[in-house]
Amino acid sequence: VQLQASGGGLVQAGGSLRLSCAASGRTFRSLTLGWFRQAPGKEREFVAAIGNGGTTRYADAVKGRFTISRDNAKNTVLLQMNSLKPEDTAVYYCAADPPSSKPLNHFLRAQGYRDWGQGTQVTVSS
Repeated sequence: VQLQASGGGLVQAGGSLRLSCAASGRTFRSLTLGWFRQAPGKEREFVAAIGNGGTTRYADAVKGRFTISRDNAKNTVLLQMNSLKPEDTAVYYCAADPPSSKPLNHFLRAQGYRDWGQGTQVTVSS
């Protein structure tokens, strides 16, 4: 699966951004999808995941502020980010994994995904 992320930018603290990730292929509705982020000098960290049935998981740092969703008709996964904080500044990556019977908790780590898109920069100013 090829993934193309977009929607990053510069926003003030308290503002909102919506990231989008378009995927190729005909198996999109069966994929597990995730968003990760990586700040300078830090490891890539989990942000959110969504299973093929719509079940979601969030990192504690973004719970209540970010929402992951999928549009199977458009082969797109979205990340709505509200109440942004300077510590949300990072390069954000979307990821996908082929259909499997693995539980969604398996996909809270970067190693759980086979395919990755290029990153999109999100910068939150204070």
